[in-house]
Amino acid sequence: MAVDCPRCGLVTARFVDHCRNCGYKLWPSGEMASAAFQAWRDADPGTRSETSRYDLEVPVVVENVVDYEALAHQLGIHLFPSSNWPFVICFGFLLLGLAAIPFPSVARIALLVVGGIIFLVGVVGWVVIEDVRMFPSDVSTPGGEQHH
Repeated sequence: MAVDCPRCGLVTARFVDHCRNCGYKLWPSGEMASAAFQAWRDADPGTRSETSRYDLEVPVVVENVVDYEALAHQLGIHLFPSSNWPFVICFGFLLLGLAAIPFPSVARIALLVVGGIIFLVGVVGWVVIEDVRMFPSDVSTPGGEQHH
């Protein structure tokens, strides 16, 4: 995709009408350079489809797939599994906060009770249910020793 400029010898893009360094006219017109680029690109659309006429090289598509869990395990970092319980806790806390606004007393008590129940369900779900699922309890063996 790059050519040497006939005047200055520096590398410049093949399908631009002027050299980027010295301004030497490489193509008779910009339209002709654009038409030549489109014909070149259409000759092999599989590998040249992402190419611009200003590129010096054909871009290489690199699949950047990273397994972060394996990388963290290799580095000794513990990643916690994702959980939806913090959203439940925040919603309960929102209702508890709304109970502090001077609404009529029946609405405040209802918001307080419902918000408190949702908040407690979220805390129990996150701390107890997620914790038990993530760290199962050790089962003792018949000899009285615990298996680790």
